[in-house]
Amino acid sequence: MDADAVGVVTGASRGIGAAVSRRLARLGAQVLLVARHRERLEELAAQIESEGGRAELFAVDLTQEEEIAALGETIRKRYGRCDVLVNNAGISRMGAPLHAMQPADWDELMATNLRAPYLMIRALAPLMIERQSGHIVNISSLAGHNPLRNGAAYSASKWALNGLTYSVAEELRDYGVRVSVIAPGSVNTSFGGHEPANAAARIQPEDIADIVAMLMEQRPQSFVSEVLIRPARKP
Repeated sequence: MDADAVGVVTGASRGIGAAVSRRLARLGAQVLLVARHRERLEELAAQIESEGGRAELFAVDLTQEEEIAALGETIRKRYGRCDVLVNNAGISRMGAPLHAMQPADWDELMATNLRAPYLMIRALAPLMIERQSGHIVNISSLAGHNPLRNGAAYSASKWALNGLTYSVAEELRDYGVRVSVIAPGSVNTSFGGHEPANAAARIQPEDIADIVAMLMEQRPQSFVSEVLIRPARKP
């Protein structure tokens, strides 16, 4: 990776986002850590820097259009480029059938899981187009390929994110910008607000970071559209 490369990771404060951020830093990128929780970002930035990497944190509410627009302007002025964008932030809101879900919960889920990636792409894709290079990676889920009982809204958001990814890839490929989606199964994170059972049997956040690193190392004449990843054993 170019020594001046800039990577932006949303939902960077823990789990997959933190693992991806550490991996991009080890690849040599200046990593911009984006999430709501400043304290967690500060801890991660300190860890990355203690390992010889470079990180800057941005406490941003990804449901707020103006905050994402301001982030894009700051990145343009400060760095003038964005080489990698990993849209990882997401929420679940699972456990009940769709007809029992409150509209406010639906709106919050879609704002985080689908609208935020759109706004991040809107803010940062122009920097990639100007340089005729870049890579956007959207973190989806196997729930975006399969029915999910008592998780219809979450599943819908990930089906939609997949469709967004494939279509944006077609829009940007002529500019040398690659767009990929990673769809994991059960990951060992506290996603959803609780610690997972059978943690050792689950996909680890570092497994997703490995895939992101692989995508970054693709030769320029090709790109991987989607990666599906499952635990070796059912957790």
